[in-house]
Amino acid sequence: MPIKIHLKGVLPIAIYHCSIKVFSRGKGASAVAKAAYRAAENIHNEYNGITSDYTHKTGVVHKEILLPDHAPAEYKNRAVLWNAVEKCERYKTAQLAREIEISLPKELSHEQNITLAREYVQKNFVDKGMCADLCIHDKGDGNPHFHLMLTMRPIEKDGAWGQKSRSENGKKIPTVDWNEQTKAEEWRSAWADSVNATFEKLSITERIDHRSYERQGVDKIPTIHMGVAASQMEKKGIRTDKGNRNREINDLNKEIRQTKARIRKLKDWLYTQPIEKLPSMLDIAGGVANAKNTESRWQKIRSLQTQAQVLIFLQENDIDSVEGFTKAVVQIHEQLKIVSDDIKSTERRLDTLATHLAHNDNRKTHKAVYQKYKDLTPKKDTAALNSLNPFTKKKAQPIMTPPLKSKKRTEKNTLMLSNNMNPQESILPPL
Repeated sequence: MPIKIHLKGVLPIAIYHCSIKVFSRGKGASAVAKAAYRAAENIHNEYNGITSDYTHKTGVVHKEILLPDHAPAEYKNRAVLWNAVEKCERYKTAQLAREIEISLPKELSHEQNITLAREYVQKNFVDKGMCADLCIHDKGDGNPHFHLMLTMRPIEKDGAWGQKSRSENGKKIPTVDWNEQTKAEEWRSAWADSVNATFEKLSITERIDHRSYERQGVDKIPTIHMGVAASQMEKKGIRTDKGNRNREINDLNKEIRQTKARIRKLKDWLYTQPIEKLPSMLDIAGGVANAKNTESRWQKIRSLQTQAQVLIFLQENDIDSVEGFTKAVVQIHEQLKIVSDDIKSTERRLDTLATHLAHNDNRKTHKAVYQKYKDLTPKKDTAALNSLNPFTKKKAQPIMTPPLKSKKRTEKNTLMLSNNMNPQESILPPL
């Protein structure tokens, strides 16, 4: 989540967003189709024979492929690169590519964002041995971002695709550490560091932080990610469930900020009072009222209403001394922290339940289709059989299962064999 420092004359930073996912063939994904969509290109998939045409897509303002030094030069061509990835992955559950989607800061120009993204990708991925496909999207709607597709398999010094893992003592050992759980945190942190370093170089006072509000110690409820569809509907004036959730969260955050500001002002005012001359409760109420601007008639009415509310609060809580008032303020602050934590926990639980409900709806919707799929007779994967093994450079050979012999035929063959043998050689005992 970003730390937003709102200063006069300085625009707030774009919301920190960094999502990481893996495209798997087992889940129906195609690296060629994903790359074609993100680059708005027409690419033919040689593995399954499907052509993905997204040339009508708009908003792609920059695209390039960055390669390690030992990668083949032809991989600069997007179609060649991802068809090579599809070809070298033989398994139907193979992981084809990793995608990282990151929001770009709106404080920077188009050229500055390209330089920032390119340097981040080169340092954190390409220098580690990955082929990177970088596409920057910006439709002018205030949401500039880039999609980064990365290869999952290392490239050897001779330009051939390497293995993802090797066997040692019967265990699979990864050849690279790209799938380590700590990598996500490392990449997210590196992006925040890159942006903040650029801001400092350009004398921009804003800063971002990849950590959650809870890890930052910020007493604030995070909003949920809207997504493209919900954002477009909200811009057209159509209210969505995600939009309503975010509006409720923003209202709660506003109340939390206002309550904490009032408590902070009261505590600061109390600390300025000399101990030997303790003020009365009326003085306290008056101090609260004097902190407000009461120039207009409406403001004076609001001030009187506030004083009345303060007096009611003092009476309801049996506060008749400064010590009692201080204890009440501290207690309210602690209660506010508890309520805030409960709200955060409830929000996380609601997100989890919403995900479970969505999965359940998908299961109900596609249950009949999945059952039909399970009942289908398996077919040979001709594309996989005709492809070359990247390691042996030979075609895959189908496994031929010999037909099972019936029990009656087996007994007949055994009897015929025994009749053609000498008694000493017969497998049957002599009569």
